[in-house]
Amino acid sequence: MESLVKRRRDQASSREEDSFGVQPRRVADLAMVPNLQQSSTSLCRSRKSQYLFSNCEKKGNLSSWIPDNIKKKECMYFVESSKLSDAGKVVCECGYPREKHLEEATWPHTFQGQEWDPKNHVREMPTDAFGDIVFTGLGQKVGKYVRLSQDTPSSLIYQLMTQQWGLDAPNLLISVTGGAKDFNMKPRLKSVFRRGLVKVAQTSGAWVITGGSHTGVMKQVGEAVRDFSLSGSFCEGEVVTIGIATWGALHNRESLIHPMGGFPAEYIMDEEGQGHLTCLDSNHSHFILVDDGTHGHYGVEIPLRTKLEKFISQQTKERGGVAIKIPIVCVVLEGGPGTLNTIYNAITNGTPCVVVEGSGRVADVIAQVAGLPISEITISLIQQKLSMFFQGMFETFTESRIVEWTKKIQDIVRRRQLLTVFREGKDGQQDVDVAILQALLKASRSLDHFGHENWDHQLKLAVAWNRVDIAQSEIFTDERQWKPSELYPMMVAALITNKPKFVKLFLENGVQLKEFVSRATLFYLYQNLEPTCLFHYKLRLHHVAQVLRELLGDSTQPLYPRPRSSDRQHPLLVPSVKINVQGVSLRSLYKRSSGQATFTIDPVRDLLIWAIVQNRRELAEIIWAQSQDCIAAALACSKILKELSKEEEDTDSLEEMLVLADEYEQRAIGVFTECYRKDEERAQKLLVRVSEAWGRTTCLQLALEAKDMKFVSHGGIQAFLTKVWWGQLGVDNGLWRVVLCMLVFPLLYTGLVSFRNRQLQAERGLARVRAFFSAPVVVFHMNILSYFVFLCLFAYVLMVDFQPQPSGCEYLIYVWLFSLVCEELRQLFYDPDGSGLRKAVLVYFSDFWNKLDVCAILLFIAGLTCRLTPSLLYTGRIILSLDFTMFCLRLMHIFTISKTLGPKIIIVKRMMKDVFFFLFLLAVWVVSFGVAKQAILIHNERRVEWIFRGAIYHSYLTIFGQLPTYIDGVNFRPDQCSPNGTDPYKPKCPEIDQARQEPVFPEWLTVLLLCLYLLFANILLLNLLIAMFNYTFQQVQERTDQIWKFQRHDLIEEYQGRPPAPPPFILLSHLHLFIKRVVLKIPAKRHKQFKNKLEKNEEAALLSWEIYLKENYLQEQQFQQKQRPEQKIQDVSDKVDTMVDLLEMAHLKQSGAVEQRLASLEEQVAQTATALHWIVKVLRDSGFGSEESVPTLAPQKASVGRDPELDRGSKAEDPGDAYHVNARHLFYPNCSVLRLPVPNEKVPWETEFLMYNPPFYTADRKDKELVDPVGENPMGRTGLRGRGDLSRFGPNHTLQPVITRWRRSLDGAICRKSVRKVLEVLVVKRGPSEHWMLPGGSREPGEMLPRKLKQVLRREFWSSFESLLTQGMEVYKGYMDDPRNTDNAWIETVAVSIHFSDQSDVELKRLNSHLYSCDQGMAIRWQVVDERIPLDDNHKAILQKVATLFGAYY
Repeated sequence: MESLVKRRRDQASSREEDSFGVQPRRVADLAMVPNLQQSSTSLCRSRKSQYLFSNCEKKGNLSSWIPDNIKKKECMYFVESSKLSDAGKVVCECGYPREKHLEEATWPHTFQGQEWDPKNHVREMPTDAFGDIVFTGLGQKVGKYVRLSQDTPSSLIYQLMTQQWGLDAPNLLISVTGGAKDFNMKPRLKSVFRRGLVKVAQTSGAWVITGGSHTGVMKQVGEAVRDFSLSGSFCEGEVVTIGIATWGALHNRESLIHPMGGFPAEYIMDEEGQGHLTCLDSNHSHFILVDDGTHGHYGVEIPLRTKLEKFISQQTKERGGVAIKIPIVCVVLEGGPGTLNTIYNAITNGTPCVVVEGSGRVADVIAQVAGLPISEITISLIQQKLSMFFQGMFETFTESRIVEWTKKIQDIVRRRQLLTVFREGKDGQQDVDVAILQALLKASRSLDHFGHENWDHQLKLAVAWNRVDIAQSEIFTDERQWKPSELYPMMVAALITNKPKFVKLFLENGVQLKEFVSRATLFYLYQNLEPTCLFHYKLRLHHVAQVLRELLGDSTQPLYPRPRSSDRQHPLLVPSVKINVQGVSLRSLYKRSSGQATFTIDPVRDLLIWAIVQNRRELAEIIWAQSQDCIAAALACSKILKELSKEEEDTDSLEEMLVLADEYEQRAIGVFTECYRKDEERAQKLLVRVSEAWGRTTCLQLALEAKDMKFVSHGGIQAFLTKVWWGQLGVDNGLWRVVLCMLVFPLLYTGLVSFRNRQLQAERGLARVRAFFSAPVVVFHMNILSYFVFLCLFAYVLMVDFQPQPSGCEYLIYVWLFSLVCEELRQLFYDPDGSGLRKAVLVYFSDFWNKLDVCAILLFIAGLTCRLTPSLLYTGRIILSLDFTMFCLRLMHIFTISKTLGPKIIIVKRMMKDVFFFLFLLAVWVVSFGVAKQAILIHNERRVEWIFRGAIYHSYLTIFGQLPTYIDGVNFRPDQCSPNGTDPYKPKCPEIDQARQEPVFPEWLTVLLLCLYLLFANILLLNLLIAMFNYTFQQVQERTDQIWKFQRHDLIEEYQGRPPAPPPFILLSHLHLFIKRVVLKIPAKRHKQFKNKLEKNEEAALLSWEIYLKENYLQEQQFQQKQRPEQKIQDVSDKVDTMVDLLEMAHLKQSGAVEQRLASLEEQVAQTATALHWIVKVLRDSGFGSEESVPTLAPQKASVGRDPELDRGSKAEDPGDAYHVNARHLFYPNCSVLRLPVPNEKVPWETEFLMYNPPFYTADRKDKELVDPVGENPMGRTGLRGRGDLSRFGPNHTLQPVITRWRRSLDGAICRKSVRKVLEVLVVKRGPSEHWMLPGGSREPGEMLPRKLKQVLRREFWSSFESLLTQGMEVYKGYMDDPRNTDNAWIETVAVSIHFSDQSDVELKRLNSHLYSCDQGMAIRWQVVDERIPLDDNHKAILQKVATLFGAYY
């Protein structure tokens, strides 16, 4: 089955990799760009088709899969029972009446004469009860249910839950057990339990498993889930509560029977009429109803539940590269004998248990004695506790049962690392969820692991549960110092599983992102993108670098380098790595070569992009706070999110992306504001600094690409743009001075205008003139002046001087236009960033005004062509006249620089869009009225131009008050129309009476249509247009200033790079550029004022300054957050809640302190009584007083309700627990034999134990001679007679060689720890066992070497090792506490130490060379000697003696 699961997992992984767009186990290179394209529409369509499944499809899958795989049980032989049903009917031995049996089961000859046997007379059939369940009258909550056989394999049930029901594999399994009947709990304890259970289940992604019925502890769990769903305090998802109940004990189960599945099945919870049966709890989400073919029998589900829980706890869940075995914990409330058995079995199997004190019965009995030494947990004490907590049924407890309970409770308490008692208000415990998780960590901490694996395992659990509070309090303590490299695997898992709190915790504990991010790590992260992430789908046809460039804009260079030839020959494979609890890790990802160190410029940038493309707000915020180039990073995030939102179809995700994009724009504004306040000049340097990390672009360019208008409209950026606009001139110069100097340039030498540069201000030469005329503001106004002259000249030619042969003025217009064409070509091919011709053309035509310029130029060329053709002279003049209109419209763009006209032009542009929408509505009414009017008035008009006039033109003019003259028949004159429509200058006459020459059309109808048309067109639609204009004006007016400031940049940049001479003199500049670019091949460069490459030292200093101010900004944000009224109210509320809890805790502690003091006083009185006994005895023995005069002292009684915390300082294991423990385990290994319970006080043979009659067990070994039992176990009773699984009666001798050497470093020096030398020991491990062992054991008769040792040594070394044994030192000889021991057979061992003190020892080298494993399931290794070494307890005790012998560390 494991191989099947693994194969399915591999297939799923392969399918995931196929959907990712890469080959299995590899990721495409980040820089390669395939020639593949995909539209956003098809992209979204593929997302829908892959991830959206209809309910019908799901129901169909269940209806076909469950009957084929899940079975129920049916009785096939009706045997009348002596008992009657509750209704007085005759029933079968199975409990069902005759009508509930199949027809063949009632045939008398089927099994005639046989007694009813469930093994033979109950058979499996396809189940008939499954699907969705709805509880009638209890809301619309829908659950899942299935009826299945008690013999159903656990693997099949797990497959049903995870694959068919769609449950995610749990991070934790919580098995809640306890009283099956209703019981009372203190209100506060009930509230604490409910809140804690739901919190741990919801936060850690756990499954809660109960009995599923509406009674007892199951009801408590259900009500906890109900309170959670009603409170809405958590919103991450529902709590998975799985009820495993007995089908035959279920009331109203007939409503669940649907052979094809109930979707849904309606279940009625009738507690009053349930009788001895039970109802399902409506607050559970899933039900597994276990069927054994009987009716009314409880407990059928217990074996299946136990096997299912064990199977789930053996499964491995992988996420984020981390694989852990699913941990399980048992939570106990109240309970009876069955609950005690459940706890005992759980503790025996290594499952941690949390017992809630105060819930009653078994839970309170265990809680009361949990803190006592084993020697004090006596039969009398347990009897006392049972009489206290089982008052109603104490009389039913027999002596043997009390002895059994004592033994089980002793075994439970003995393994304290697996037992956690939740005491409200004590030990600092306030929440059950913390107690549950601490219990799991305590159990994990108690396990023996090599080296740091134990701490790693605990951290994996904390990450899987997403409980950073547990990690902070239990793992990141002074007891363990973490190296940053040890946290890298967990950092990967936290990133992939989106656990920002853990990412922050790891950063606080030393993880450096620059060291953490490697090439393999980044590939691994992109390979594990969320399946629903839009970026994940874009990668199917593109590679990372190409997709990021599309998102950031082509003005950026690729963020990742292109692969080298060596990389292409040896493509980088991303290993499919798992981190499991056995110690396999992702550490191989961080063994980077020197070449990988230069893979990325900025690792923080890489992680930030990875988080942003998945829209992970908190994670991206933490990573952004670590970034260097933070302003550019924030603007880039804004750009990426806005681009992704354009292709996102989900409305909620789209809004989240836009909100997050706005947040990052605000962060960029905040940091820039801090910088601008400190130093304006350095802040402006940040704007135009070339950022190598973000594709050699600038902050300003990123803001423009992202259309971050708020950022661009910032006062500091506008001041920078103004500074660029004025060039070398001072920004305080009046515009009239500039215009005056333009017209009369000698005024420059008079000081009329000022310059920013002091040298220019003082100089009076040519440099002053060059600086003035190269300023963008001067270039702009000179071009305006030139453009006005051009328009005036153009108008003069069109209206006054348009001759058949072009005049001189017209030739001047041609030259002028040619200079304009040259300038447009210069702008078209201007590519300072080297983006390529295609990109330059796309950028050019992306501007509306450039399109208008091209249309105007092309229309002028068309008009000129017609004008130069004599036959088309007039046509040419018309075209040129229209072209003049387009040239005039170009003035709107010129005046966008004006602070007064610019915003108004923006409003006009927005209103033009409203006009187009309005025209669509208007056209509907115009056409409908015009066609109707034309059809009613005119009969068969065949002239197209008059049809258009009557149907469209006249209807449109009607809006403006020009009504048709004959529409009402009053002003009809026959001489104004053409009767037959033959006169081309007159319309056709309407329908008239030829005799009377009067219209015959229905005048009332045409007038009515006209009134309705004017009502809707003039009143409704025109007012609608006015309202639209008003709305647009108000909406745009609020952002007009931002939009104007944003668009202002484009005009400034255009005139910054424009030649200073205006048309037509600009041709000289174009000639100069032609020679420079084409002839001399000098590339174009962007002006440093918009893109400045800084020196490394200067750039580093600038970035450090930016980081410092970013920290100030973040601190200011945190302060403002705390000062918000909502936050203050929340803080006050939290403080009040804390105060209330502290007061309640103080009350509880006070009452507990009183109990402690009373118990302490009682103990002191008992000690005083003991001392008085001793004094009286001594005095009497000395002859003082007579026997009759001895005072009678009351016997000492055990304290009632003694607080176990009094014994906190006492040892857990005292001399009273020195008896053998393993030899008294109730379950004898490898068989079904149960020992007789033997409590500690009854172990010695000398102690009277009248009821001691243990079972007899001897394994069938034909190769051994059987003898009668002889001798008694020297350590006392074991609860089992016979030889058991041992070879012979009496002592069975074994040999344990302890082979050690000193642990040495690479240079040969002996390693030390806490000053002491460190030993290494040779250990072996067989099969899937969790523990390693010493290579010893039993020996064959006449042999010196144990069988196990022979299996790891080559035969030729046996004799040499025998000589080493004879030279070794005996460190222990005596009894071994082994679970195979019985009353009549036990193990005695001899431990011999063989130590190699010299690493060059010949025998040591020979030993290493002859070590091998003849069995593939056996492993051999040298292991460091440490108290955490995972050895058998007996072997650890021997190893401790060896370490003490050599003075080594242990």
